[in-house]
Amino acid sequence: MRIADVLRNKGSAVSTVTPEDSMGEVLRAIAERNLGALPVVDGDRLVGIVSERDVVRRLHSHGAALLDARVAEVMTTEVVTCSPDDGVGDLARVMTDRRVRHLPVIVDGVLAGIVSIGDLVKARMDMLEQEREQLESYIAQ
Repeated sequence: MRIADVLRNKGSAVSTVTPEDSMGEVLRAIAERNLGALPVVDGDRLVGIVSERDVVRRLHSHGAALLDARVAEVMTTEVVTCSPDDGVGDLARVMTDRRVRHLPVIVDGVLAGIVSIGDLVKARMDMLEQEREQLESYIAQ
């Protein structure tokens, strides 16, 4: 199974923020949309990602002043990305090794979606369930 298959089932809509947005706006979006991370875009170019982990770390060091900070001050700029052609199993390993929970999907330099570790686990579980059903059907014949 490839990331394109995951996006086909999940959808490719992505909530994003800009480097100029305030962290207060980011926190509102994360809470209201039940998100773990938001890609940061400048025009159509991915320039970073801001995650719950980024927020917690900055909140610890900056306190309530974080709410007035700009996304550019908090975001992670070295973003691990993937393409629609990447395999689910391979990316699960990358996410584990790199300790990231969200991967923006890039097509021709443009953000085309985002997948979470939960999306990959669900995809893998769905694959295993299909395999189980096929084996049961084969055995029953």
